Amino acid sequence: MPNQEVSLDRVFRALADPTRRAVLERLGEGPASVSELAEPLGMALPSFAQHLKVLEYCGLVRSSKAGRVRTCEIAPRPLARAEHWMAGQLALWQRRLDQFDEYVSKP
Repeated sequence: MPNQEVSLDRVFRALADPTRRAVLERLGEGPASVSELAEPLGMALPSFAQHLKVLEYCGLVRSSKAGRVRTCEIAPRPLARAEHWMAGQLALWQRRLDQFDEYVSKP
């Protein structure tokens, strides 16, 4: 369980940055080269590479190199783990709010 928590922490830390979320949104459309990903964000490639490093470290992005071109693609498994955790939290809080509503509604 502790390894899963560390993994989940890394995913949420990566998702906390709007640049990295934009990269994931773009990769949701399909694989892209690093330069294609960096261009609409107006970032220099060395700065952008740091964002990719974070995304790769937590497992959200995979990359491969063919010649001089590095291509990235999304890796959905960590997102599924984060979604599973959030669904559990949603169910927990809905149950608690229902119990609270029941409590305050009693005469």
